[in-house]
Amino acid sequence: MSAEFFIMLLNPGIGALLSGAFGLLWLSQRGKTYILYAAAGYGLNAAAFFIQDIVFQYLVTPLPDSGERLVTNLMFLFSGWLLAAAVLGRYGRRPHFPVMAITTAAAALALVWFLLVQPSVVGRILSMNAALGVVTLMIVVKLFPVRKKHLIDRLIFAVAILSVANYVARPLIILALAGGFGSGANFQHSLYWTTVQFTQPLIAIALALTLMVAIAIDLIEQLRQEARTDKLSGLLNRGGFEAAATAALRRCQTGNGLPACLIIADLDHFKQINDTFGHSVGDAVIGLFGRHIGAMCGEEMVAGRIGGEEFAVLLPGHEIQAARLFAESLRACPWDYWSGMLPPKVAPSVSIGVCAAWPGADLHALMNQADEALYDAKKAGRDQVRLFGTRAAATRALDLIWTKS
Repeated sequence: MSAEFFIMLLNPGIGALLSGAFGLLWLSQRGKTYILYAAAGYGLNAAAFFIQDIVFQYLVTPLPDSGERLVTNLMFLFSGWLLAAAVLGRYGRRPHFPVMAITTAAAALALVWFLLVQPSVVGRILSMNAALGVVTLMIVVKLFPVRKKHLIDRLIFAVAILSVANYVARPLIILALAGGFGSGANFQHSLYWTTVQFTQPLIAIALALTLMVAIAIDLIEQLRQEARTDKLSGLLNRGGFEAAATAALRRCQTGNGLPACLIIADLDHFKQINDTFGHSVGDAVIGLFGRHIGAMCGEEMVAGRIGGEEFAVLLPGHEIQAARLFAESLRACPWDYWSGMLPPKVAPSVSIGVCAAWPGADLHALMNQADEALYDAKKAGRDQVRLFGTRAAATRALDLIWTKS
């Protein structure tokens, strides 16, 4: 066998390996459909190269009027759509389906025209590369506004731009330098197809490697998030809360000197709920209150479950009275709305303590003060909000203000 034969095996071989790699990766990440798109895209690309370069060159006689090229070129195009869906899917975006439909129909008509009606290698190549150029350009356009958090995001974007140049600029440069792409008879030996044999695997490998690294980064982020998240409430666990709240408190103190407040909430008589109705009901109460906190919190707030039935929320940029109002909204948890999820006799309530940060305060000191205010709320009869440092007269005045508001 000639060296040319083994060169022809390069693209289908690489495509098959990448397809298998993404397929195995998808088996452990079945929730990420875009990985399956990548496996299918590389597999279809490998099949198209194998049919065009091996099957109809070495194994069987080409079809009349090079009819096999219509099939393989459409396979290349659909492979491009699948890979575009894979890249965009990683960012939660979808291809533009009207563009897909119009481009596919135009490419198919152009291929039929330049194969059967007015045979032209130049027309066929330019129309096919134009279609693939639209596919890769769509990736660039849709990824341009996406926030690129990691270097790998910028590399994926760069590979997409390189793909556009490969499909648009490369054929035009070869056409200008060589004056054509070769005839149908010697097309496989033309300068154009030689460049395809080398540029296509390079871009395919670059895209696959960047996408795989991105998947690995996403997996690491997911594992890190799971390690910091309390599964029952859906909020941060104690370690995750302390790390995030400490960082947020530091930003308030070292940035524009923004105020900050800390809220600690505790479910009343929680042990009694567990003992009377069982731990499954207790878990439901924790989950529902965690959902309520998550729904109430803005992006700048840090919320977590810091104990069995104890929750904490750091409110950057909030003065003490604004924090009290927010705490009252947490206390007014809509338990009746979730009545179908709890036994009829379960009537949870929440006691909450609030404290304000001072210059140089650390999270540990704030938690002690909020705990003291929480103890005051428990001592005063539960199901209420108390501020640190207030006692009977001040508390009654604040209650009067809250009642009238």
